[in-house]
Amino acid sequence: MPGHDIIVIGASAGGIKALGVIVSVLPADINATLFIVQHMAADTPSILPQILADVGSLPASHPSDGELIQTGRIYVAPPDYHLLVNQGSLRVVRGPQENRFRPAIDALFRSAARTYGPRVVGVVLTGYLDDGTVGLQAVKKRGGVAIVQDPNEAEYSSMAKSALRYVKVDRCLPLAEIPDLLVHLSKEPAAQEEAYPVTEEIEIESKIAEQQMNTQELLQNVEAIGTRTTYTCPECNGSIWQIGKDEPLRFRCHTGHSFTADVFLSEQTQNLENALWSAVRAMEEKVTFSRQMAERMRNYNLESAAAKHEDYAMNLDKEVSLIRGIILNGFATHRAITAAEE
Repeated sequence: MPGHDIIVIGASAGGIKALGVIVSVLPADINATLFIVQHMAADTPSILPQILADVGSLPASHPSDGELIQTGRIYVAPPDYHLLVNQGSLRVVRGPQENRFRPAIDALFRSAARTYGPRVVGVVLTGYLDDGTVGLQAVKKRGGVAIVQDPNEAEYSSMAKSALRYVKVDRCLPLAEIPDLLVHLSKEPAAQEEAYPVTEEIEIESKIAEQQMNTQELLQNVEAIGTRTTYTCPECNGSIWQIGKDEPLRFRCHTGHSFTADVFLSEQTQNLENALWSAVRAMEEKVTFSRQMAERMRNYNLESAAAKHEDYAMNLDKEVSLIRGIILNGFATHRAITAAEE
């Protein structure tokens, strides 16, 4: 019976150092394969495989789409591509962003859970926001093992705290203790897969990440696992569905973009702020133009018309100040509330 030989690891801010700690002490003969998503800028070349190979004894690489999985290797998601696990092979695709990320931890974890069930070990490390929580839930639903870095020692604790809040985690422990546990789990027989069937939600969302459906199929499948809302997707302005009723609250649009509630709120806030700054710009231009018109009227000795333009500019300028106050004070309050919830 196979052990827990499919190890998926997700990290964000502070992750490179944390990954180095784990990889540096894993033995070269470990009977497992590691799959890693580290959030990174889409337009920045990644040398993470080289870093991990240099500090440890396992070969590491950015895989190509369709590459066969080999035991005793580390596969790292390339920048701006999701890394997904199929039976015996890998998918490297530019599917829709999840929680504003590509690669996304949730997408990797979900695909591994769908394919390998109880053989999967999901590990959430340091990072900001909550990517990894929903993916770790999928790992647990399929009988896998959920491990979270102790948030008290994580450089950024948000991802670990979110996972602990919403997932029945098997182990929460310091970074230095994770490698020994992974080696132990790789030798420990996994449960029978039949006891943990693939849910409709995991199946559909895995296919969405792989972009295996046309537009009509996507719409039908999102309808099957979600409830339509009155919101619009902050990424593409498409319709949004609430997915399931479990926590954390989350949403997905018919093109595939996915958001947990906190990220969705943050995106709405940013879009609103952008809209208000656009309004400020348009209104300030109108204030300037109205004063220009007032000056022209004076040049023609049309004092009454000039006064109307001046009054309009003065009142509009007051409204601009109000909107600026909303932007500067209202959004500062929102950020303070968000920070207090971390």
